[in-house]
Amino acid sequence: MTKNVMNAIQYEKYGGGSAGLKEVEVGIPSPKKKEVLVKVEAVSINPLDWKIQKGLLRPLFFPGNFPHTPCTDIAGEVVQIGPQVKDFKVGDKVLALLNTRYGGGMAEFAVASESLTASRPPEVSAAEAAALPIAALTARDALIQIAGLKLDGTDKPKNVLVTAASGGVGHYAVQLAKLGNHHVTATCGARNIEVVKGLGADEVVDYRTPEGAALKSPSGRKYDAVINCTSGIAWSIFEPNLSEKAVVVELTPNPSSFITAALKKISFSKKRLVPFFVVVKREGLENLVQLLKDGKLKSLIDSKFPLTKAQDAWAKSLDGHATGKIIVEP
Repeated sequence: MTKNVMNAIQYEKYGGGSAGLKEVEVGIPSPKKKEVLVKVEAVSINPLDWKIQKGLLRPLFFPGNFPHTPCTDIAGEVVQIGPQVKDFKVGDKVLALLNTRYGGGMAEFAVASESLTASRPPEVSAAEAAALPIAALTARDALIQIAGLKLDGTDKPKNVLVTAASGGVGHYAVQLAKLGNHHVTATCGARNIEVVKGLGADEVVDYRTPEGAALKSPSGRKYDAVINCTSGIAWSIFEPNLSEKAVVVELTPNPSSFITAALKKISFSKKRLVPFFVVVKREGLENLVQLLKDGKLKSLIDSKFPLTKAQDAWAKSLDGHATGKIIVEP
């Protein structure tokens, strides 16, 4: 690498939305002992990224510093390795999750920890891989760890509800639950009903209809598990639709969801609400990329933007109506 500067997108303070993002030239970072330097080919935006910008994670000291280069889910090519890196070499195609506090994805190059980097087979495009880390792992681990479902077809089929099923996490949750032969009811906007059916959902309901707002299954099923990818649904709406030992996995928890979760525990209710934040591990990334390679999972790409149009990509994510994932290609 001859030049030592790169283009990156940064914001300098909390707030400001898409207008707060600026294209800047900064130094190319250097990998530490167990890190790899990746030439970024694709980066995906997660709602977490703009929640950090809005200051919603300020109590947890996010971001780690200003100016901040947002985004954590990247795919690209290894161009330099730290002295203790064993599993990757220069020229390897990879996907990685960057440190959430420090970000760094919305740039031409980014440094990733070897332990959160996975190989990307040639059958999987950079955009498809960059869409995976937080969104697909959240869906996978919510289904397995919290809802207690098996995704390999060895389970007795359960009834699963996925809300906001055309979004980043939702579209993966539908597909993964179907891999386990579970019955999936999904909610989404009217324009995405066919898309969500195409992902394998058994029943799809427009969330703006009375049935959709009440989360009712068209076939009258009670849900054993709910993967709730949207916000603002009260427990009282879930409760009548739940089987006796159902679990609602809350992926956008607010203060009231923590209170409800605690009350369910105290009252020994068999129906549970569980706030969930994913912990990304390399084996999870490897598992998902294998499913993509084998054609058992697909990443829905809503749209792609060059780095120079990062503001437009950010605005689209903030709008909250993307079908699948929004990708920026530096």
